[in-house]
Amino acid sequence: MVEKNYMKLEFLSKSNNESFARVVVAAFASQLDPTLEELSDIKTAVSEAVTNAIIHGYEYGEGIVIVESRIEGNKIEIIIEDRGMGITDIDKAREPFYTSKPNLERSGMGFTVMETFMDSLEVQSVKGKGTTVKMTKKFKSLLDKE
Repeated sequence: MVEKNYMKLEFLSKSNNESFARVVVAAFASQLDPTLEELSDIKTAVSEAVTNAIIHGYEYGEGIVIVESRIEGNKIEIIIEDRGMGITDIDKAREPFYTSKPNLERSGMGFTVMETFMDSLEVQSVKGKGTTVKMTKKFKSLLDKE
């Protein structure tokens, strides 16, 4: 039998809520008994996705960021969604060092970081309706850690 769990979090698109989202998802993931490295990977990816939603989705304006997470077996799925501006060219946005906000000294590495730390990354976006980032990570099983 595969154990399943789910959580959903909504918050205002304020930059100080990024750390809140990161900690909540890490706490939810902790039931999988992750290594410190696995937990750090999750926190980093969530941080990047939430920051993108705040900066690019709402341009520091006010909106809602939605974070959902599902656990099934030893895998976690994290979905971060905004209903903001959307991304015109997802392929371009996913290129390393590309940023639509060079004036804010952004590195343009957000999606690259998410891809590096997670097992899979999907990005869907509609101009004027928002962006959804879906990431998954499979944790080492408890038996592999002994």
